[in-house]
Amino acid sequence: MAEIRVPELAESITEGTIAQWLKQPGDYVEKGEYIVELETDKVNVEIISEEAGTIKELQAAEGDTVKVGQVIAIVEAGATSATQAPAAPASEAAPKAEEKEVQPEPAKEDPNNRTVASPAARKLAREKGIDLSAVKPADPLGRVRVQDVETHQDVPSSPAAAPQKTPVAAPAKKQDDGKPVERERMSRRRQTIAKRLVEVQQTAAMLTTFNEIDMTNIMDLRKRKKDKFFDDHDVRLGFMSFFTKAVVAGLKKYQYVNAEIDGDEVLLKKFYDIGVAVSTDDGLVVPVVRDCDRKNFSEIEGSIMEMALKARDNKLALADLQGGTFTITNGGVFGSLLSTPILNGSQVGILGMHTIQKRPVAIGDSIEIRPMMYVALSYDHRIIDGKEAVSFLKMVKELIENPEDLLLEG
Repeated sequence: MAEIRVPELAESITEGTIAQWLKQPGDYVEKGEYIVELETDKVNVEIISEEAGTIKELQAAEGDTVKVGQVIAIVEAGATSATQAPAAPASEAAPKAEEKEVQPEPAKEDPNNRTVASPAARKLAREKGIDLSAVKPADPLGRVRVQDVETHQDVPSSPAAAPQKTPVAAPAKKQDDGKPVERERMSRRRQTIAKRLVEVQQTAAMLTTFNEIDMTNIMDLRKRKKDKFFDDHDVRLGFMSFFTKAVVAGLKKYQYVNAEIDGDEVLLKKFYDIGVAVSTDDGLVVPVVRDCDRKNFSEIEGSIMEMALKARDNKLALADLQGGTFTITNGGVFGSLLSTPILNGSQVGILGMHTIQKRPVAIGDSIEIRPMMYVALSYDHRIIDGKEAVSFLKMVKELIENPEDLLLEG
């Protein structure tokens, strides 16, 4: 017998939630094959079997909280399932082999016969008791998304596609006033986000200062250079690389914005690992772009794109989310005009970008229509004075408004 235990995940992670069993009792598994998806505070991870054999017992159900080192399954090493029965005589096996070769593999199955789906789609399917293999994806590559699961709910299920699991979300109930409500369990990641946001607001003296940026020059520069930039570097030129470079320049000058409080000491960090907030179906994650002071514009854009794709496909590793010194979040992609971002973990500064909106502004003695962006800097007032925070944000503004100076800084 072989025990499947929850492995060591990271120093700060001691437990997780069983998101989905990929194998069931009686199923045969190869050594190194994924058997369960575990949802942790930061990322989802898939646990493998260290032995080849048959799943004898599952010791935790989907939705259960399990700790690092806990036994969650038993594998009968070396045992075979019905699908591993001895081969038939050669005269009978040949036709079957030939038949197997001509059967196309379903587009929505990965090498482990697991339906390819976004984490949010898996979560919704679990809550609604829907078998993902019965969901027809609209994606030409066969990836099941949330909208596919929602659409599937309106289609009468055949007996073969009947739900196999009890929904996590309770059925709609009526309150005392007779109005219907539905109770839904928060995901582990959402619980962690909620807990940490409250902790930050309770432990930091958080304050926010605002400014606005005239985006005219940087938009003109981007318009002129974006095609050549893409041809030269095979990555699109966005605004994030400009803001990242401007932030790094500001952090070098105002070093307490790139610090961390450790007891009664301040750690002044001499490296510039910038977290870039990315919205996913399961919530906000902040992957970190390392050594931004040493990267050029194309390298920064490439790193941001890589992290965004990994976040979308739920492929971020724990190392991708740890160790940032400052964070940039862009609510403007959702249309936010103005907001007060909340500090990320132990960091003492976060820059909030917002939507670009044409507004009348005073240019000299005349009024012109310019593309303007509000920006916000939330900071920990325990170690950052108002003068330093305002000066930092003003420097970011000036560098974005004068991108030639930004190129010199970079």
